[in-house]
Amino acid sequence: MIEALRKLGLSDLEARCYLALHGQSPSSGYEVSKQVSVSRSNVYAALRGLVEKGVCRAEEGEPVTFAAIPIGQVVKLLQSEFERTARLLESELTPVPDPPPFFSNWKGDQQVDLAVRRLAANARDQILVDLWAEDLHRVEESLLAAERRGTAVHLMVIGEVPTELKRVIIHSVPPGGPNKSRNFSMLLDKETAILGSFSRHAPASALESNHPAVLNVLDTSYFHDVVMMRIENDFARELEERYGKDYALIRREHPEMHPKN
Repeated sequence: MIEALRKLGLSDLEARCYLALHGQSPSSGYEVSKQVSVSRSNVYAALRGLVEKGVCRAEEGEPVTFAAIPIGQVVKLLQSEFERTARLLESELTPVPDPPPFFSNWKGDQQVDLAVRRLAANARDQILVDLWAEDLHRVEESLLAAERRGTAVHLMVIGEVPTELKRVIIHSVPPGGPNKSRNFSMLLDKETAILGSFSRHAPASALESNHPAVLNVLDTSYFHDVVMMRIENDFARELEERYGKDYALIRREHPEMHPKN
């Protein structure tokens, strides 16, 4: 909870003081300092900061007491302030031209998660997603938020997993399951892409790009996967009779397709 309040612009001590006051009757700085186990001088400074930010109110008396503004009112205040600032920035800053082709590397779970959330939040029309069932929880909320605002999210997931997303294709798990790392990709409005890997044994890493070659590869790969899954579903017996289980004949004829050990 403290971390969530810090993301709203409160310091660590301000967040602790707000939580100490939340749902309670007005309290003096001395009473709050006892609850948070911090000196009164520091607590009074934090309480003054909360009053200045509009998330607490001071009630005159002897002594002065402080009360938390209900969290619903605080959230609406911050939303209105954010929207006002956003409108100002959009009106004052000249739109930049489309960026030239770029490649950006993101390393670590936090950077990758932020990049995914940013891209999903800015997608307008369509998101194509390809990932393993084990990793859906990392991106699902961002995808659901995109769906709620009208963006068409198409998820191809390897393995069974419950989800509230509307357009889902379940891909069978290949023999042997995932490697040490599990690859994922997202193609957004066919203008930007992010692809990378998640792993239990190493931090996540990803590449973000708007290069036409990268966009085309992901778009074509998604199309081929959808077509192949439909063909395999409709002609499973014929395919196995002709090429063997898991296309063993084709694999023997093309050893270059064998996965690395």
